[in-house]
Amino acid sequence: MTESPRQVLLAGATGLTGRLLLSLLLDDPGVAHVLAPTRHALPAHPKLENQVGMVSHLITQLHGPIDTVFCCLGTTIRQAGSREAFRMVDYDWPLALGRHGLAMGAGHYLAISALGADPSSKIFYNRTKGELELGLQKQNWPRLTIVRPSLLLGARREFRLGEVLASPFSRVLPGRLRGIEAATVARALWRLASTPGNGVRIVESDELRELGR
Repeated sequence: MTESPRQVLLAGATGLTGRLLLSLLLDDPGVAHVLAPTRHALPAHPKLENQVGMVSHLITQLHGPIDTVFCCLGTTIRQAGSREAFRMVDYDWPLALGRHGLAMGAGHYLAISALGADPSSKIFYNRTKGELELGLQKQNWPRLTIVRPSLLLGARREFRLGEVLASPFSRVLPGRLRGIEAATVARALWRLASTPGNGVRIVESDELRELGR
């Protein structure tokens, strides 16, 4: 495996996938520093710099240099409370993170999108994710990796009724439709960050499952 990025910015470090990815990064001897802004304080670690406050405000106050940006931000319309609030978390914040990450010197952005992301979709969730992907591509990153997991499986800190009900069925669906463990996605992101490449790469859920084994 090639050398991992040494200076990392991680947004969404308290979420289901983000906290698992954070653990991988902190345990990685090739990573020297992890910058992770969160609303609630994280456990202290010698390699961790954790600003606490509203993530939307903290994004533009971060200082580099950094090599790589991971975006694990995400919510649901029900959890956010409205379509507008959902779009802010799943579209506005990731784009702002991208703009500031570029200004901090990063060359690689890895973002979690979703299965079915499509800017022309009639489904608001899928359309928002597709518009995010287009927006990130327009930022002209030297390297952009977008992952599209299916239903994320794992123990969340907050209760999401829809995911609880869908989880048993998603485990038996074929191919990329089958639910995927958040730990698998986190491992795939970690490996993708340290795999050589450039340009735009979109990774569907079935490929994520292989990468995250």
